[in-house]
Amino acid sequence: MSKYLFYIFLSAGVLFTSCISTRDLVYLQKKDSTEMETSIVAVESKPYRLQTNDVLSVNIKAIDPKLVSIFSTTNEGEAGKSESALYFNGFTVDDHGNIRMPILGEINVIGYTLEEVRVKIEKQLLEDYFKKEANIFVTVKLAGFKYTINGEVGSTGTKTLFQDHVNILEAIANSGDIALTGNRKAVTIIRQTPNGSEMHDIDLTDINVMKSPYFYLQPNDYIYVKPLKEKTWGTGKTGIESFGTVISLLSLATTLFFLVKK
Repeated sequence: MSKYLFYIFLSAGVLFTSCISTRDLVYLQKKDSTEMETSIVAVESKPYRLQTNDVLSVNIKAIDPKLVSIFSTTNEGEAGKSESALYFNGFTVDDHGNIRMPILGEINVIGYTLEEVRVKIEKQLLEDYFKKEANIFVTVKLAGFKYTINGEVGSTGTKTLFQDHVNILEAIANSGDIALTGNRKAVTIIRQTPNGSEMHDIDLTDINVMKSPYFYLQPNDYIYVKPLKEKTWGTGKTGIESFGTVISLLSLATTLFFLVKK
């Protein structure tokens, strides 16, 4: 009888320790009732400052399109056709922090925001080539928001989104979501800065993560989703899978018992 009790306790122990709790799967939970009572959250998002190897898309317009055609590397109809077109026709920030544009030559942009680069280019055009009556209109954007994601997600690799701001949840959704075996409580973000690499873990199950400076990504961020310990145990992600594992173990134990008894 004691052997049967042992098997029962073993089965219950495996079921309770191997199943993944709902608390480990649900995003943005209100874990502290004294905070986040309203749906309005102040999110910290600093403007991105350009780094080497960033690719910029610079578009210059005026009343007379012919006046600004010499400053462009693409025709109007070619812009935005594909990611590869933006890469080859855009302006890459070199190791010295410069971009090289037709006529304007080298322009230092390292450490600048996109808005600061726009103002800088527009000022140079008005000072050296055009009058105010030309109505120069300059837009400067990144040629795609690029990030890399790895680990327990549906689709790993380097991704590109064509939008100005991307938060961590959007990036994960674009990568097929975190698998059941992924640790949502410790998602690692590695960020390149002028002072070196920064590495930080964030808890996506806590709604307070929206206050984190890492909630909104920056271009070229690297995201790593670690596996849960349940994956290394191999006992199953759900109760049914764990129960199947227990049955298999009990069958093996029973077979061995009778073989030894003989």
